[in-house]
Amino acid sequence: MRGVVFDGKQVQVVDDLEVRDPGPGEVLVGIAAAGLCHSDLSVVDGTIPFPPPVVLGHEGAGVVEAVGPGVTHVVPGDHVALSTLANCGACADCDRGRPTMCRKAIGMPGQPFSRGGRPLHQFASNSSFAERTVVKAVQAVKIPRDIPLTSAALMGCGVLTGVGAVLNRARVGRGETVVVIGTGGIGLNVLQGARIAGALTIVAVDTNPAKEAVARQFGASHFLNSTDGVREILPTGADHVFECVGHTGLVRTAIDLLDRHGQAVLLGMTAPKAEASFLPAAMFLDKSILGCRYGSSRPQRDIPLYAELYRSGLLLLDELVTATYPVEEFARAVEDAEAGKVARGVLTF
Repeated sequence: MRGVVFDGKQVQVVDDLEVRDPGPGEVLVGIAAAGLCHSDLSVVDGTIPFPPPVVLGHEGAGVVEAVGPGVTHVVPGDHVALSTLANCGACADCDRGRPTMCRKAIGMPGQPFSRGGRPLHQFASNSSFAERTVVKAVQAVKIPRDIPLTSAALMGCGVLTGVGAVLNRARVGRGETVVVIGTGGIGLNVLQGARIAGALTIVAVDTNPAKEAVARQFGASHFLNSTDGVREILPTGADHVFECVGHTGLVRTAIDLLDRHGQAVLLGMTAPKAEASFLPAAMFLDKSILGCRYGSSRPQRDIPLYAELYRSGLLLLDELVTATYPVEEFARAVEDAEAGKVARGVLTF
């Protein structure tokens, strides 16, 4: 079968991948579509350390082909969106409704794939850049059949992370003010999360002026090419500032833009050892800096919720998909993503 493999030096689209059958508590999914996220590219450039060789991809949707013993919530033929959260469901954090903190979900990756008899790692317990993948049952979330799989794929990462950061982690309230730095795939979902939450003023900041129209479509009330103009719109600062770029200098900027009792939410992925600086004295005004893993999400609860918000017209999914590419055109999809030409490019099988 076809798939996208990173061997530690280069990325290849291969056609000789194999995947094992699902075991107890596992699901075999035929992938129809998978979003190209910057996290995949961060594995290739080393920002996210990951052992090669690895099958890339972590934002996908498809159709269940087989289930292992003990799986009852999905059956072959069901449409599913895949999460990257292979949480155990039994630890103290899972029991407290915090599956993103499950320590068993943050470990050495499995190796369900092989190529020429050699095992390959699975990225983010998912590897959706393959025609078929095996995931833990908890990762396969049943969705309505009327949602296009090219759109549904994006719920598994970009939507869960961006919208979840607003609703679950920051808990933005109606009438509050929000600044979103960076309007890529995650930033757009933060914008629409803020809109859904009822934020009054939503300022999008991006250095690319071509992104203004789509930022406003997703919920921005204002658009700036620099953070320099934020204080003209919000003289006392913002209630919430989301850093969606992963630039250490913007961490300081996010904190400086906060009003009293405001919170800065860090979503952009920096290098593992990168350091940021800020003025600690500012924190005595009840400001907060929040990390956020995967939108503090509970995928089996949140994905069905987002599916219904999509069906009601409140959540935009189709509009996120700027372009689709056959998996063989992976290199072109990467080129378009790095050039900022797409909100989200989606690979299809």
